[in-house]
Amino acid sequence: MNDPFDEKEYRRRQKSRALITALILGALVALFYAITIVKIGAGYG
Repeated sequence: MNDPFDEKEYRRRQKSRALITALILGALVALFYAITIVKIGAGYG
């Protein structure tokens, strides 16, 4: 049948969005960590 709601496609897109969100979150964590290290090294801490 030609089902408009394709479960596999929905799960694939959901997994893709979750991966992108995780990568963005990881990048933000790394950025904040780097900023903190630089500030401590420069004596602002």
